[in-house]
Amino acid sequence: MEIERLKKIKSNLQPSNHPYLSGAWTPQHEEVNATDLEVIAGEIPKDIDGIYLRNTENQVHQPLGRHHPFDGDGMIHQISFSKGTASYRNRFVRTRGFELEQTLGSAQWGGLMDGPGTSKRPGFGAHGGLKDTASTDVVVHRGKAIATFYQCGEGYILDPETLEFEGVAPWVPLDGISAHPKVDEATDELLFFNYSKSVPYMHYGVVNKEGKLTNYVPIDLPGPRLPHDMAFSENWSILNDLPVFWDQELLKRNIHAVRSHEGLPSRFGLIPRHGGSEDVRWFEASPTYVLHWLNAYEEGDEVILDGYFQENPSPEPIKEAGKHGHLMAYVDLHSLQSKLHRWRFNLKDGTTTEERLDDRVVEFGMINQQYAGQKYRYVYSVQSKPGWFLFNGFVKHDLVTGESEEVHLEEGRYASEAPFAPRLNAQSEDDGYLVSFIIDENKGTSECILIDAKKFSEGPVCRIKIPHKMCSGTHSTWVDRSKL
Repeated sequence: MEIERLKKIKSNLQPSNHPYLSGAWTPQHEEVNATDLEVIAGEIPKDIDGIYLRNTENQVHQPLGRHHPFDGDGMIHQISFSKGTASYRNRFVRTRGFELEQTLGSAQWGGLMDGPGTSKRPGFGAHGGLKDTASTDVVVHRGKAIATFYQCGEGYILDPETLEFEGVAPWVPLDGISAHPKVDEATDELLFFNYSKSVPYMHYGVVNKEGKLTNYVPIDLPGPRLPHDMAFSENWSILNDLPVFWDQELLKRNIHAVRSHEGLPSRFGLIPRHGGSEDVRWFEASPTYVLHWLNAYEEGDEVILDGYFQENPSPEPIKEAGKHGHLMAYVDLHSLQSKLHRWRFNLKDGTTTEERLDDRVVEFGMINQQYAGQKYRYVYSVQSKPGWFLFNGFVKHDLVTGESEEVHLEEGRYASEAPFAPRLNAQSEDDGYLVSFIIDENKGTSECILIDAKKFSEGPVCRIKIPHKMCSGTHSTWVDRSKL
């Protein structure tokens, strides 16, 4: 392995025993380039050609208040596969907030758990007082990577191969874009929404394959809401108004406290992909909160949507975690009880039917993106360590037969969200690999693994050494080299 270590960024962060500033969540401040990566076990397949990008949260400066794991600055980790070899590099996302704090040498904004008055200067996005860290998701559209923020941010562009920073996406509107814009590989369109605390509270937009904003329409909601994700089928985009959002009385005092609102249903707004506000069709369903959707498709008179239904979206604090009990509960999938679920929206009679697809606690699912918006068969979800936001296993669901397979990691080893990488000249939907970065707390190291999706339960076909230990994070993506 050949490693080029770049200059470390400036940080005044002090050592901490905070659960999300230590262990697998210890921030990484080093940027490197590494080629000819060492293979720990197995062999890198020669039939995989593309790039895996993972966004992570890395707190750079001493927090002004209470720390939340999603407050950290975005850092993109990249591993590139070609002809049986792999290379690695990582870079911070040079957001406006990151650059200002580098200049001043200290934190300027509070975080998700802080009250009004914590930040030293105005913030970005729906919350109004936060730094846009661009540390949540990363997607690739028109050959460029776009890093996004947990609530609504500016959308920062990087070259997916070099990770060279290229600034804010030029089409992003004033209210920003949500954490999870969607790219339709069939049309090369990017779909997004945003939300705010002012009327109409939501907008929906489409960016075409030339990178032009071709549709941007208001979506009327009853008040400020906190949608996190969206989905699309061939003809419809699916937005949501879920009954978990800011306490309206506290919001009048600029206090952003999230709670469940009893008596309100979940609402789903279906809008034709290039439609207007007047074309939205609303459907009601059981109250819940959903962080992430998997896929949607059309079948007869129905639009079918799959995602992760939270049985307990407002959990009690975890007592064993002491002062961190509230934080630990709200990032713990077992506290939230997120489970694979299906909604069917009947376009003919306006009704919704629902069914549970699995009773296991799972989330952060991935599919073969060539099937996005189309009928599909396979889902790849993560399992998590109880009480923690740490992934310790994977589940492959076959939605046709109902069968599933699991892969479990050893204690002290934690995975990242694992996108599906199609094999070169793939012959079927599951003909390819899951790609995941692993943090090994037992050894203080990181690696990348590949799992053959057709031989899922056999576990990794190869393990590749990464030159430093990563910090954990949230989302990731895969892009075939042909798309670049």
